[in-house]
Order: sequence, then C-alpha cells, then structure tokens
Amino acid sequence: MTPLSVPSDHPRRRVGSRRAVGSATALALACLLAVPLTPVTRADAAPRVAVAPDAVICDIYCDARDPGLAAGDRTPVSAVVHGRTLRLHISDPDVMGWGSIEGGRAGDEVWLDRSFDGGRTWASGSRLGATTIPAGSAGWRTQMYNVDDWNNLGIGALRVCGKAGDRPEIACTGWARNDRNAGSRSTAAATALMMLWDRNTGLFETNGWWTGANALTAVIDNARISGMGSYRYVIAQTYDKNVNARDGQFRNEYLDDTGWWGLAWIAAYDLTGDSRYLNTARADADHMRAYWTSKCGGGVQWNTGIAYKNAITNELYIQLNAALHNRIPGDTTYLQRAREGWDWFRASGMINSGNLVNDGLNDSCANNGQPTWTYNQGVILGALAELHRATGDATLLTTARSLANASTSSTYLNPGGVLREVNEGDDCDSDGASFKGAYVRGLGKLNAALGDRPYSAYLDRQADTAYANDRDSLNMYGPHWNGPRVLVSSGHGCQHGALDLLNAAQAS
Repeated sequence: MTPLSVPSDHPRRRVGSRRAVGSATALALACLLAVPLTPVTRADAAPRVAVAPDAVICDIYCDARDPGLAAGDRTPVSAVVHGRTLRLHISDPDVMGWGSIEGGRAGDEVWLDRSFDGGRTWASGSRLGATTIPAGSAGWRTQMYNVDDWNNLGIGALRVCGKAGDRPEIACTGWARNDRNAGSRSTAAATALMMLWDRNTGLFETNGWWTGANALTAVIDNARISGMGSYRYVIAQTYDKNVNARDGQFRNEYLDDTGWWGLAWIAAYDLTGDSRYLNTARADADHMRAYWTSKCGGGVQWNTGIAYKNAITNELYIQLNAALHNRIPGDTTYLQRAREGWDWFRASGMINSGNLVNDGLNDSCANNGQPTWTYNQGVILGALAELHRATGDATLLTTARSLANASTSSTYLNPGGVLREVNEGDDCDSDGASFKGAYVRGLGKLNAALGDRPYSAYLDRQADTAYANDRDSLNMYGPHWNGPRVLVSSGHGCQHGALDLLNAAQAS
C-alpha cells in the first residue's frame, strides 16, 4: 500500500498539518489588552460574560478570607495596564490567593478569575472579589479565594485582572496556582496535566482517545516514580467511565490505539494490583492478535479494515505481549507472541540503514520511506527492554542500545541537541504533539534496564531545556522543548509529553 492510500483523515496522517491554533483568540487579545502580556500556555480568550460566581469553595478555609490573615505571600505573576501594576498573591500554606492593584487611583478595578481547566474557561469563576480602589488610596486588594476545589476534584488556577477606572482596556496576569502537589518538576507538570482531565468524560481535554491513554500512562508513571499518589483516582474513574466505550475493554478499529490502552492498563495494574486492569490489557492484546495476518510475512495490521503494516502497531504489540508474560505466572502464549512479533519486525525492513525506524511497509512489503517519527524510535526501546526482562536475552539490549544511539545522536531528530518532532507544529492537539512523550518514555525504560544508564545525560539535557524554555507560570508546556514559547489554545499532547520527559529524567 502506498502512503497515499492510507486515509488522509486518520490521526497519524495529520501530524504535519499547521493549524492556525488560537489565531482568533490572539486577535481578540490584541484588541482587548492595554499592553502586551507574557504569553501563557492556555490562550486567554475574550472575556466571558459575567455570570453568577461559583458557589463558595472551602478547603483549609472558605472563600473571601481577609488577606491580612494570610500565612504567606508569593507573587508569581504580574501585569501592567495604563501604569497600574496588577499582582497575583499566593499564600501557599492556605492554598488561597488574592489580587492587588498598585499605582492607581480611586475607581480603578481589580478582581480574580478562577479556572478549573488550565485557564481555558473561567465563566462561572470570573470577577471573584471584584473591588475598586477607594477614595484617597493608590492601591487596593481583593479578598482571598481558594485555588482548588479539592472536594470536587477541581484542580484550579487563579489570575488577576483589572483596569483603570477611566479606560475600557482590561489587562490580566498569567495563570498560576499554589504549590500543592508541585514539590518537583514532574509533580508540578502532573498537576498541570490533571487540570486538563475532564471529570465528566474520564478523558483528557479534547477527549483524544489514544492520546488520552498516553496522558493516563504519564500520570500513573509519575505516581510510581515521584511517590505522589494524589491523582490515583484518575485510574479507576477513567476505567469506569470508558470501559464500555468503542468496542469495549478499550478496543477499537485502530490496533495501535488498542495497544496504547493495553499498556496504560499494564501501568495501572503495576501501581494498584487490581486484576481487572490486567484482564483488560489481555483483552487488548488478544484483539490485536486477531489481526496478525500473513501479508508481508506476518505482523499486525494497522486497522481492522486496512491491511497496512506499520511500525507503531507492531512495536506496541511486542511490548504489550512481553509485559503480559512478565505479569502472568506460567504464561507461554504471550511470550511466544512477543518473540514472534520481534522476529518479524526485525526482518521487516522498517529499520533503515541508519538504525532509525520508518513508518511502515508499502504494497511491495518494503520500507515505505515515510518519516522517522520520534515515537517509532522510542516504543521499540521499551518493547525490547520488556522482552529482555522476559527472556534474559542480552542481544535484545545490544540491539536496543544501537537503535537508541542512532536516535539520540541524530541531528535530524535533535537539532541543536534537543529533541524535535518531524514537521513539529505549534499546536498541542494534533497526534504529533504526543509523539516525543512516547519516545522519551521508551528511552527511559531502556535506560533503566542498562546498568551504566547511558542515556541519563541525554534525558537530563532535554528536561532542563524544556523546563527553561517551554514552560509558563502554571507549569504548562508547549510543543517546542528548545523554544520558542508559543501560545496554545487546546490539547493535552504537549503536557503529557513534557511529563513523560520529566518522569524519565527523574527516574534516570
């Protein structure tokens, strides 16, 4: 099958698209704000129509507490409008915040907005504590409000907005929050990712299916690596809300999607010991096995109705089956499948002469020359590490090291020494936004399996660069680990990718 015969509307074929993400939002901002503000990850939309504020939220204390009673005062973000300075004040011990306006005059306004989806919306939480500078003063402050609605699993953020009393323009700070569940780089990124989890659907913002499996895996890995278990609830809730979706048991027509979910439930089983997750992973592996065909001598096809043989589906197949063997006492079936999968993959021709993995095979069962997406370089590393654990075959780690050396040293994949996706765009909701996360997750698994930890320095460099160049005041990350920082309006792919990176670096 030629590349053109693969449906253009499939997620894997939208990777290189350049969408004008947030352009209308950016235009609205340009018209609205009095002065340019430092960009934040979640693009500020035009102001919502004011509605009744949220019900009073109580945590350690209840909303509308006097800032004079605050146990701390940290100011992570500020903004300026017509010479007035707006500041967000956070009292970390109280998990509350308040806003202030300085350098103004009577009638100037200041208020808080509160968001529970990373700053995407705040309609019901806008204009909290709205107040004006009284006569005879040059500044004023709001009351204190809670950042989180922990009783309802609301992971929140605050920002301060304000205006001069005689001018229409409004300015707002960036979004920020207290330091709860942010004791390290990785836990701060996990907390930001959980802001994008939809409590109604049990999926992550934009409700991406296979990318949701990766985001869930990143959160689970963080709980295991960091020891912070605050978000373990997401496992059962995601499972319960979606186990009967699609074809049930997290199966659907795209076999790679099924593989991602199977590995997510392996991670869930490892953390919780709940056998229903392991049983679902088995159902996923069995579903994939049903589409192992003789075309091109073997391999699992990409889609139940499309015979295309590609790399990612079969890499996931190898890893999932090897992982099942390693968790099911006395198993021989899944081990045989994993070995057969690797033997076929190794001989398929998808690994090119430079030890990089292309996308798949053409109608003649030869390497189709499609791009060497980063996730194709990483998942196979995790698969070989898992298969080595199952078999003890040292040649598997030798092969994996050769593949990892090729991808970590590739200037094509690492311009300037920092990983960059092929045709990397400025969005976070395309499939490609998730690819780098899968790469570093797989590289991290291999690194942990090698006694000399040869890729720790590489992972640390990536993590340090992303932390310095691709992070905002809310610990949200964008698509470019080496910068430039771009304004992004939606999508969780960039955030789970950054969390995968920080997890791998911390584990190394």
